[in-house]
Amino acid sequence: MPILVVLIVITFAFYLFYKTKYFRSKRPIERQWLSSKSSIALGIFVALFAINAVYLHQSTVSFIVAAVLLLVGVGSIWAGVRAYRYFLPLVIEESAKQ
Repeated sequence: MPILVVLIVITFAFYLFYKTKYFRSKRPIERQWLSSKSSIALGIFVALFAINAVYLHQSTVSFIVAAVLLLVGVGSIWAGVRAYRYFLPLVIEESAKQ
């Protein structure tokens, strides 16, 4: 499915973008916030990759691998969203002090 491939590439690009910003940032809380955003992007990437694998190869092994990848992706998205919500007010406070 071409739309999944495009979305996979876009989410991987977002992951690389946020990781680059993470390494360039000097503020510690902003680094954690950027790390949570990259975790969300990586989770979406892995989940879309799992969905694409099921679409391309419909075998028992593919379903098992896709289920594991989907669980890992959803877990990464969930942890990233929780961290993002936690660090967002702290980042706003940290940037106001600068």
